[in-house]
Amino acid sequence: MNISFSYNNALTTEALTQYQAAVKAAQNELVQGTGLGNDFLGWLHLPTDIRSQLDDIQACANMLRSKCDIIVCIGIGGSYLGAKAVIEALSSSFAWLEGNKPAIVYAGQNISEDYLYELQSLLRDKKFGIISISKSGTTTEPALAFRLLKTQLEKQCGEAFAKECIICITDAKRGALRTLATQQGYKTFVIEDNIGGRFSVLSPVGLLPIACAGFDIYQLIDGATKMMELCGIDTPFEQNPAALYAATRNKLYADGKKIELLVNYHPKLHFMSEWWKQLYGESEGKENKGIFPASVDFTTDLHSMGQYIQEGERHLMETVISVLEPQYTLHFPHDEQNLDGLNFLAGKRIDHVNKMAELGTMIAHVDGGVPNMKIELPQINEYYLGQLIYFFEIACGISGYMLHVNPFNQPGVEAYKKNMFALLDKPGYEAESAAIKARL
Repeated sequence: MNISFSYNNALTTEALTQYQAAVKAAQNELVQGTGLGNDFLGWLHLPTDIRSQLDDIQACANMLRSKCDIIVCIGIGGSYLGAKAVIEALSSSFAWLEGNKPAIVYAGQNISEDYLYELQSLLRDKKFGIISISKSGTTTEPALAFRLLKTQLEKQCGEAFAKECIICITDAKRGALRTLATQQGYKTFVIEDNIGGRFSVLSPVGLLPIACAGFDIYQLIDGATKMMELCGIDTPFEQNPAALYAATRNKLYADGKKIELLVNYHPKLHFMSEWWKQLYGESEGKENKGIFPASVDFTTDLHSMGQYIQEGERHLMETVISVLEPQYTLHFPHDEQNLDGLNFLAGKRIDHVNKMAELGTMIAHVDGGVPNMKIELPQINEYYLGQLIYFFEIACGISGYMLHVNPFNQPGVEAYKKNMFALLDKPGYEAESAAIKARL
């Protein structure tokens, strides 16, 4: 089995077919490398290109797992979200209470003093490793976290241990992190120049933390490879899930549906939604265009956001990730008193109740004017998550070109950085500092 995509509750086949030519043109731009941002297409063939590195990545992960109680993954945006999405999806919901080692924690994704203090307190008296992920080594959030934690590790565990258990994933030749890694003799993996952060989860950026968490990166890549085949340029439009997804969401966008909600009914997929939001938001949100990516966790959020989705402004579309078969089986018990009135569910699987909530919600939302797309995942495991990741990536590239934007840059991200550096009086920002302080 493979993951599947359906649009039956969003559009008619006739309406979708009108977008076939636009999808084909976008696919050609992507595959032939003739579109905007074509110097960042290294992710397209990662599922096959990365195979030669898998044994080295796994060996490094095995070393860290054998020596460390905790492994800190330092990165921001695509440098940590993809790994966290997969690790959270595959881990026990209560892994943090079960004491499994090594624990995977994250740093460099914020500048909260309290978070960093509490992290350093957690790491005190522990043997921990660091995976530092940054092309430049100068991005403020991860660079700040790395300096703090490197200093702590060297003092706490000794320089020899730190030298072995600090791993840098960075540029091949340049940048502050590459220079430091070369000087100190740290083990390194390369982020290729032609792979942007949000498309890097199938590179060492995502694979090393995932392997450190004890999950099967070979199966993950096998799944991505299969999806690469299913979404190939020669696959007919009506059989290509990524092409159908890109076409459906762009047709709905043209019809006034400006916000896409990614919906899951399994809380383990929460961070998959967070990764998806960065992937699509940073790729498409340009030139005053783009679908706004948002997410909800059902049925939880039906008791908070459900009212708005059902009856609020009709600018919403939904993409539901439906998991065909959960990992475990649990049946609802019979109760003699039946005070809650739920004996009609006795003997049924909990997942059956969840599936009926999913179906009932879809019907209600479609009736309320919210078109629904559906991605069916046979199970939550490495193979199908690999498929899902590549499906979203290739569909994102197609969709971005359909919007006539560059899906692979992020110029808007620099605006806050310039203001922050000016306010912090960073050398070289004297004019900007004077100007922004005058405004304030």
